[in-house]
Amino acid sequence: MFIFGNTLSAAERAVLTSPLAEMLGAAEALTLAGHGPVVTYSRKVFIPLTKLCRDVCHYCTFARRPSELKSPYLSLDEVEALARQGEAAGCREALFTLGDRPEARFRIAREWLDRHGYASTLHYLAAAACRVLETTSLLPHFNPGLLTGADFAKLRPLAPSMGLMLESISQRLCEPGQPHFGSPDKFPAARLETLRLAGEAKVPFTTGVLIGIGETRDERIDTLLAIRDLHRRYGHVQEVIVQNFCAKPDTQMHDAPEPSLEEHLWTIAAARLLLGPDMSIQAPPNLQPGALADLIRAGANDWGGVSPVTPDHVNPERPWPNLVALEAETLAAGRVLRQRLTVGPAYARNAEIWVDPALQSAVHRAVDGRGLVREDDWHAGTGKVPPAAPPMIVTGTDPHVDAALNQAERGATLDTALIADLFAAEGRDRTRIVALADELRRARVGDRVTYVVNRNINYTNICLYHCGFCAFSKGSMRSERGPAYRIDLDEIARRATEAHERGATEVCLQGGIHPAFDGNTYLGIIRAVKQAVPVMHIHAFSPLEIHHGATTLGLPLGDYLMMLKEAGLATLPGTAAEILTDRVRAIICPDKLTTPQWLDVMRAAHGIGLRSTATIMFGHVDTYADWAAHLVAVRDLQAETGGFTEFVPLPFVHMEAPMWRKGRARSGPTWRETQLMHAIARIALDGNIPNIQASWVKLGNAGVEAILQSGANDLGGTLMDESITRAAGGQNGQHNDVAALRALAARIGRLAVQRTTTYGNPAAPNRILESQT
Repeated sequence: MFIFGNTLSAAERAVLTSPLAEMLGAAEALTLAGHGPVVTYSRKVFIPLTKLCRDVCHYCTFARRPSELKSPYLSLDEVEALARQGEAAGCREALFTLGDRPEARFRIAREWLDRHGYASTLHYLAAAACRVLETTSLLPHFNPGLLTGADFAKLRPLAPSMGLMLESISQRLCEPGQPHFGSPDKFPAARLETLRLAGEAKVPFTTGVLIGIGETRDERIDTLLAIRDLHRRYGHVQEVIVQNFCAKPDTQMHDAPEPSLEEHLWTIAAARLLLGPDMSIQAPPNLQPGALADLIRAGANDWGGVSPVTPDHVNPERPWPNLVALEAETLAAGRVLRQRLTVGPAYARNAEIWVDPALQSAVHRAVDGRGLVREDDWHAGTGKVPPAAPPMIVTGTDPHVDAALNQAERGATLDTALIADLFAAEGRDRTRIVALADELRRARVGDRVTYVVNRNINYTNICLYHCGFCAFSKGSMRSERGPAYRIDLDEIARRATEAHERGATEVCLQGGIHPAFDGNTYLGIIRAVKQAVPVMHIHAFSPLEIHHGATTLGLPLGDYLMMLKEAGLATLPGTAAEILTDRVRAIICPDKLTTPQWLDVMRAAHGIGLRSTATIMFGHVDTYADWAAHLVAVRDLQAETGGFTEFVPLPFVHMEAPMWRKGRARSGPTWRETQLMHAIARIALDGNIPNIQASWVKLGNAGVEAILQSGANDLGGTLMDESITRAAGGQNGQHNDVAALRALAARIGRLAVQRTTTYGNPAAPNRILESQT
């Protein structure tokens, strides 16, 4: 056991003995540094699988005598009914709480298990969890008491997280006359061993301290230090609960004094100061009604599980707060309430490590890039109207976001870490980012909204590569997710001619890497277009296609690009960038270009006078740090070459993407993330790339209107034949005519103006399209 003082640094000892006001101030600063203005909770349904327990804790009303229960265990049908009730109320967690191994004490429990074919309570718990997983979308969380390594191995595929309150590591509390006397499962060594085994099993684990049951402050510190030690070894403690004892009638401690609010605040602050800024500290909101702001100031960042349908069976006399009221009280304390899964955000972000493969799909699909539950049902490409702009609320500010914005407002260049911090913005931080981005947009390019009249020609969807996000490509001539095709040169020329007749100034040419294609194929495509329409601007070939063409002819990139330019290539699309970090590329497109190779193609193109766009495809397996690294890579190359004309954020359209259908990716970015990507791109690239494009194909018209007020200034092209997003399940159409684009801009008080591919003025007004407006 730890001895108070011996494992504390001098600074920790000093702060823990400082006046409470100083402790609270230091704790709140750490909380904001680690979690920003976000306070989390899990919307749960409470499933008390059995209220029989072999322990006799002197403060507990959860455990009952057999005579008080109609059955030793809930039936599977009762479990399912509770879970369905919770699902209907928007819950995402099924919290299984049960007494410790009741069959070791009660014959009625043993007989029930034998009669129903279960070897133990844990065996039945597994069956109940299977029923919930099979019949609902809820994810179980287990609080089953002491577990062995074998138990963890059996239960891990059924629950992404588990928990056990350590309560106290004071052996004194197990002596006669103390609250844990007669409770073998409360021996500190046994509980610490379960906590250790959870770490060995890589189970995200919730634990905590129970204060006011006769322990001293020194013993609380010992308990927190024990948690800290195990977490440092295994990294598995997802949350520490600081729970205050509440005296209950009909218990041996019915007349024991409850800890004061000040004592509770001291312990929360001590937990924050000892466990650091990143640890999630929970304070149950129903146990301190009316004092939530105080709990937040002390260092709490999580309210734990809150149920809209079932009572708190551990503290039945203390009802859960109404969720609307909880959100209001959290907001009044200067924080934003956000829902999480039963598995904590940091562990949801790294589900491949911490969650069993059987449950990873459900976790991936439910969360955003922070690992929190998606806060809206908007998805790129679906045609849904984005949620209304968040109200102008006054929240605590994230010090990291504040530091980054202060630098940006001074015109400083933001590094990767500062850019990544901006993506976590909530509340007034988010409003401030959007406002700054729109101000920079106005200063750089004014209020005009630009567009190009163009046509997409995707000449083949047959591709040698196997990108996990791509529903457009086909692996062979066989029909896979739709028919495979290859357009011949005559048809490409015909479509280019038709585009010219309809007023297009540009054709955008891209396709899969067909096994029959080589560098001459791309030269032939350009010549076919130029022969048909000599004045057409050819915007063609992703860096992957350029690399393939050069490699198949055995030519250096620069030489091959010069051949294409001389044939008539004018600019390059900046696609195939996806995310410019090789960690992500190894997951989503392992056989594609590496980050350096993509940058090399663009560097070579810019070096011979071929300008290009740059894109990012985000919201799948990537992190905010990956987004920031991508922006910096593009910015650095632009500083070197000056060749990028625009930056185009492309939110991942998930519906038909193979990696999403296999459960290996998130469901695209949320609206908050999508808006922030455009705004932060404007801020991070300011002074380097003047144009930020909003893709109406991905965002829909309503989404574009909002993004044009968040730093973007360009609508891209009319397209005429968009097929890649459509193949992924996109529903925003294949064509937007000039009248529609102008009306879109007019709805937000802006003027839409036609541009060339390189943002010049067209040589003459588009007569055909003008006559249609």
